Formats: sequence, C-alpha cells, structure tokens
Amino acid sequence: MAFAAVRQVLECASPLALLGASSADRKRQRTGALQDAYAPAQGPFGSWPQRLASGRGVRLAFAVGTIALASSAETVKDREGAIRSDRATMSRDARWIYNDVQKGFADARRTGKPLLVVLRCVPCLSCLGIDAKVLQDTELAPWLDQFVCVRLINANAIDLAMFQFDYDLSFSTVFFNGDGTVYGRYGSWTHQKNPADKTVAGYKRALDGALALHRGYPANKASLTGKQGGPAPFKTPLEIPALAGKYKRDLDWEGKVVGSCIHCHQIGDAFRAWHRDQGKPVPADLIYPMPMPETIGLTLAPEQIAAVQSVAAGSIAAKAGLQAGDEVVSLAGQPLISIADFSWALHRAPASGPLAAAVKRGGAPMSLTLNLPAEWRRKSDISKRVGTWPMRGMAFGGLVLEDLADDARAQRGVGKDKMAMFVKGVGQYGKHAAAKQAGFQKDDIIVELAGLSARLAEGELIGYLLQSHRPGEQVKATVLRGAQRITLSLPMQ
Repeated sequence: MAFAAVRQVLECASPLALLGASSADRKRQRTGALQDAYAPAQGPFGSWPQRLASGRGVRLAFAVGTIALASSAETVKDREGAIRSDRATMSRDARWIYNDVQKGFADARRTGKPLLVVLRCVPCLSCLGIDAKVLQDTELAPWLDQFVCVRLINANAIDLAMFQFDYDLSFSTVFFNGDGTVYGRYGSWTHQKNPADKTVAGYKRALDGALALHRGYPANKASLTGKQGGPAPFKTPLEIPALAGKYKRDLDWEGKVVGSCIHCHQIGDAFRAWHRDQGKPVPADLIYPMPMPETIGLTLAPEQIAAVQSVAAGSIAAKAGLQAGDEVVSLAGQPLISIADFSWALHRAPASGPLAAAVKRGGAPMSLTLNLPAEWRRKSDISKRVGTWPMRGMAFGGLVLEDLADDARAQRGVGKDKMAMFVKGVGQYGKHAAAKQAGFQKDDIIVELAGLSARLAEGELIGYLLQSHRPGEQVKATVLRGAQRITLSLPMQ
C-alpha cells in the first residue's frame, strides 16, 4: 500500500516539466521522481525528514509507514532543476505573472480586478497535486480569469505586514484588492499531508468568496479590518537577524537558485529565534500559528468554507452551542471564504475572552459566542509543522516527544492524568544533540519536567518551556528508563 501511495503521488510529480513532454520523457521523469522520493535533499536548515531523524543528512524512505512524511516539506532531489523548469514554463504563461508582486498590484489597480497571489515552494512534494491543478486545469479558468494572478516562489522580499499567512504550508494563496486590502487566505493541511490530492472544490469556494467581497468593496471594507496583517517588527524577511546578510532580494539565477531562496517556513523560524536570542518569551501566536479549528473542538469539512462536520464533546465549540451541520459565516466579525480564514481569525483572537461567531443552521442565521479560556492556544497540535523542529531544539534539546498511550501507561504504572512523554527520537547534531549530551536516550519516558507532572501534549510542553524558561537555564527532568527512575538536567537553548 505504501508503494502504491508513492506511485500515485509521483504520477503528478514535476507537473510543469511534464507539459508537452513525450511519453518517453514522462516515463523518465516519473522514474526519476521515484528515486527522488528516497533521497531527501538538504536545504539551508536541512530537509525536514532528515532533521527529524537525526538533525543532519540521514536519508528517510518516503514510503515507509506513511505518505504523510511529504507533509513535512520533503522535496524532489533536483530542486535546482525543478525551480528553473518552473520559471521557464511559468514566465511565458499568459495568465500568471511570475515572481513579481508589484506588477500584480499595478495590474489589479489598472484593470479593477482582484489580485490572487499564490505562494509556492516549488521543490516540495507537499501540495503538489493542488498546485498542478490550479496552474494547468481548465476547470478553474472561468474563476482565474476574473483575477490578476501572481505566482510567487520565494519569500525573500515579501512585505511582512501584508503577507501574513500559514508559513508552514507549501502552497498558500492570499487574495487582495489592488489597494492592498486583504480579502482572505487559502491554505490546506489536507493537501499538505497528501501531495496526490488534486481536489479544488474548497479552492473554488475561496475564489467565489473573494470575488463576492471584491464586488462589495469598498462598502464592506470595515468588515475586512480583522483580515489585515498586524504590525511586523521587520519590513521584509531580509531584515530579520537570523536571515539578514545571508540572502539578497532577488534569486541568484546565475548561480545556485535554491541556496538564494528564503522559504516561507524560515520566516517563522527566524521570528522565534529573534525573540529567543533576546532572552524574551516566544509569543504564543508564533509557537501556535494559525490554529486549526480542532484547537477549539471543531472539525470542518475540508472542501467547504467553514461547514461543521463534528464537534468534540466538552470543547470550547460545544460549550458555545455549535453543532454538526452548522455553517460558520463569520468569526470575530470577519467574513470567511476558507478554512484558512477561520484559522486566521483564531490566530488574531485574544489570549482569552469572547469571540463572536455568525452561524447558519438549517439556513437560518444565528449568533454564538466562543469563550476562549486562558492558554487555549496550547491545545493546538503543532507536531507535524515544519516550524516545530527548531522549537524542539530550543525547548527539548532535540528530543521528539509523544504522549504515552493509556495502555502503555497502565503497563508502566503511570496514571492517565500524569505526565508520560515517550522519547520517540533524539537529535544527533548541533543544538539538536543537547539532550543526547545531557544523557537522554530514545525510549525514555519523562514523567516530570521543569516542575510539571500533569499530563500534557508535546506542543503544550513546548509552549510552557519557551515562555517560562530562557536559553542557558537547566530544567530538571525525572525519567523512567526500564526499571530505573533517574534524574537528568535538560538545557534550554
């Protein structure tokens, strides 16, 4: 089954390069892509699967266990070739403006059309299916023809006050008015986790939603206030200390393109490092960016705008009165055009307090209130995010932790309400080797850390440590190792 899944993904590998290719060429490319899947590449921070396994250079088989590894930014082997092929094809495309946001805004102002900016990490296998569909399929043409379309393949010079979205995704879209007003966002973790997923029903709905908002503009401008990006401490990624001096505004087409590209996830990494290097707590919205609806107990239908599929018992959403079948029309006063818009409203929500939701139930409008308790963001599942790996280095010294299942707890005599963090992986290099050097081992079970002994998810523990402890501190850990109960010190970085 794993190999069949890989094959399905690779049928759509390098979609742009397959345009106009002979059948023999297509076969060769698919064969090469299959080889690529078993040879993850090394980037400025190392490829995610490599870093997950060892922090450096370890190859991870793409198909072993689950195809979901591709969601963590696994790339094709020839990343340089993929980017150059993308440019060769898309720079000649009649619809898409290639890597020139300013031209896109100018054209939007000139034509009166809304602007659509796709931000795509070209070498990443994640979101490959939807990217190919949006670029090539005539099904979307009637919608795309109503926009000025820009394809942006690097984040070097983006305006950080304007382009605020989920930096951990490999394919995102931001919809604008020509004057810079944001209409909404699109990003899909369903497509991120499954590169073969080419469904675009949700994308069409986002396009429809953006077009409707554009038709109502500027009369509806006040309702869009919450959709605009907040203040940014730096104008562009090039100014953030962790990236400054290492990259230039433009890609190096005369040299190594890949090495000259700032990837979107590096923005989040650099912001967190900036706070950490100053000895300041990392803000919660950087640790838990763009919270998924599940954070408040909602599962939304993946190809709808914000249609409630299920509500977790006892959750924030359940207490607010939300029910399966409800359609969330607006959140925090913001009209929604996608699930990403829902996450954005949560991203900008207060640390605690009420959040208004406008809902349709059976076609009838109603108003509900989500009451957000203190530390609600810490319920976000950040385990699969690319940006979590550097945070594991800061908080855990390179450990990958997993809450021990109830049956395993019973075998070890650990209560269901107590901490039992299973050490799933131990980093081997650089900052990610700090825990190893402190004596931690794979298969250890941490039952107390930094004075905490209650049951927590990995993400909750990361948030606590990054907000309560500074680099250079040592926190005490109690560890079960076989029949032993030992005490170790974990360095904060």
